[in-house]
Amino acid sequence: MIRFIVVVSFVVLFLILSIPLLIVEWIIGKFNMDLKNKSSLAIVNWAFGVCLFFSGTKITYIGEENVPKDKAVLYIGNHRSFFDILTTYVRVPRPTGYIAKTEMLRIPLLSNWMKNLHCLFLDRQDLKKGLKTILEAVEKVKSGISICIFPEGTRNREPDTFLPFKDGSFKIAEKSGCPIIPMTINNSGAVFEDQFPRIKKRHVIVEYGKPIYMNELEKEDRKAIGTYVQNIIKETYFKNKELV
Repeated sequence: MIRFIVVVSFVVLFLILSIPLLIVEWIIGKFNMDLKNKSSLAIVNWAFGVCLFFSGTKITYIGEENVPKDKAVLYIGNHRSFFDILTTYVRVPRPTGYIAKTEMLRIPLLSNWMKNLHCLFLDRQDLKKGLKTILEAVEKVKSGISICIFPEGTRNREPDTFLPFKDGSFKIAEKSGCPIIPMTINNSGAVFEDQFPRIKKRHVIVEYGKPIYMNELEKEDRKAIGTYVQNIIKETYFKNKELV
């Protein structure tokens, strides 16, 4: 429980003490949005890094050379833990927004930082609003902001299993032409969710697959793009199980 208390205490203190930073970031954004993007990314990466340090999480990253640094991408990953966001965000090479559920908007200060990072909020109960969010993500990518989405739609609570990948998530790549980066995460659930509310020192593996361009795929693979990408992530997941 000590790790849990330390991590939660740090998060609460960061959110409270960072109020002046939010104001500064808002002012910077009025004059130089590119500088705001970089500074917000640096601040949150630092905070996430501290959380990972206090949690005792060791992370091995594989295949980072597969992530283009000169263009926006669509990250697609499996999802088992809140720590999926921490372990992956600290390595993004450019401003990146994550697609989160709308309930996150209810959390003060945290939602402000998420908006600074170009995160979008998906209403899973309203198809019209969901489509609007996807179209907003397309515009983000076209403007140079990478997007990360976990297309299972929610955290999968069963280890070594995968919920179906929702094809709608891939419209972001289809309509923007950006590459899809499969992102396979092993053992993140063991950090926190598997023994909630305790946080345990664990080893997490994150592997980035080779870029996938939808216009280069066979017609049948494009039609079943969710299954196509999920199969790549599944294969990588079970390959890396022995590394944990």
